[in-house]
Amino acid sequence: MTSGFLALFDDIALLMDDVMVLSKIATKKTAGILADDLAINADKASGFTSSRELPVLWKISKGSFLNKLIILPAVFLLNTYLPMAIIPILILGGVYLSFEGALNIYKMFASTKQHETKGQHIKGDQDDANFEAKRVKSAILIDFILSIEIIIITLGTVLDQSLTMQVLVVSLIAILATIGVYGMVALLVRMDDLGYRLMAISKKNFTKRLGLFLVKALPQVIRILKFVGTIAMTLVGGGIFVHNIDAIHQFLHDWPVLLADFTVGLVFGAVFLMLYMGFKKVYIN
Repeated sequence: MTSGFLALFDDIALLMDDVMVLSKIATKKTAGILADDLAINADKASGFTSSRELPVLWKISKGSFLNKLIILPAVFLLNTYLPMAIIPILILGGVYLSFEGALNIYKMFASTKQHETKGQHIKGDQDDANFEAKRVKSAILIDFILSIEIIIITLGTVLDQSLTMQVLVVSLIAILATIGVYGMVALLVRMDDLGYRLMAISKKNFTKRLGLFLVKALPQVIRILKFVGTIAMTLVGGGIFVHNIDAIHQFLHDWPVLLADFTVGLVFGAVFLMLYMGFKKVYIN
């Protein structure tokens, strides 16, 4: 009996060792998307009063976990019974990400007056429930699309493994991605609070300066992350088209990867944006 239990524990240990090795490989392949996810969600979780930052982030985190619970079984079922449906789903995600990237770039180049007006509107409405719900919904939707990409790429690294191994590795990456990304976002959005606390409780000049630096750095960090997030959405969206549509891949096979992904994402995003604005002008306004 004892030897049987020891053998079982030994098998479990070997299984988990294999899981960790394969998870490490999958993490390297999805690192770029995880970085994109961090940048995008840091922007979506900011812009609120201090008392609402963590509650908003918690709502987005719960939505992210729910996304994974929906996507994981769906991807395994599709991969087993309807693998041809995975590529069209990825391309639909690319459409949305490219559109969002192009929309944000368009806003960046809008007139100063438009920017000031919008900024004043957001500042006045940042505690409003509708504004908060809209930001949370947008963040969860983008997380859903990026989660599909992460899970499918991870599954692709373990397709030659048993179903048990596939489920363990993909589920582990999905969980770690959510905890890691939103843990980092929580640290970022509370950086100014840490700075104020350091300034309040310490009498040492170095600590006070560090606190002041954290307070002043947060707006700049958020601006940088917002820019990075916009570029990231465009890159990921374009990358989906480049790597899943043979005609585009063949046409740009000599281009540097990042340049090809960004160019395709920007071009497709601009087209989708013009279609959206034309539809909005004709049927909504």
